[in-house]
Amino acid sequence: MQYFKVTVNGKVYEVSVEEVVQGNAGATAAPSASPIAPTPSAPTPAPAAAPASPAMGAGEKPLPAPLGGTILQINVQPGEKVKKGQVLLTLEALKMENEIVAPEDATIGQIFVKPKDAVNTGDPLLSLRS
Repeated sequence: MQYFKVTVNGKVYEVSVEEVVQGNAGATAAPSASPIAPTPSAPTPAPAAAPASPAMGAGEKPLPAPLGGTILQINVQPGEKVKKGQVLLTLEALKMENEIVAPEDATIGQIFVKPKDAVNTGDPLLSLRS
């Protein structure tokens, strides 16, 4: 006789199977399936810690991503002076290109992303100095 564990709809059963001898083909064994306690699964790993916010210099403030997406293009460099409304970078979200513009006249501090980076809503894209 052989024993197997079979899972049906999430419930584990222990089943015994008896070999049928050719001369005894008409005889069948009574089913003996009984539920058994589920085998404990491997423990799930703890979620990874959220990445730390990038360090910014004094007087710098972050420009957060207005929505999640992928960075397509960066149009500025650190230290560059920008005017209010100037396109700083392009973010693709939901198959649409969104231009991220300067909210005020400022100087670019640090750039925290690069093309093809995936960002979430609120992630800092770059820092601005007034």
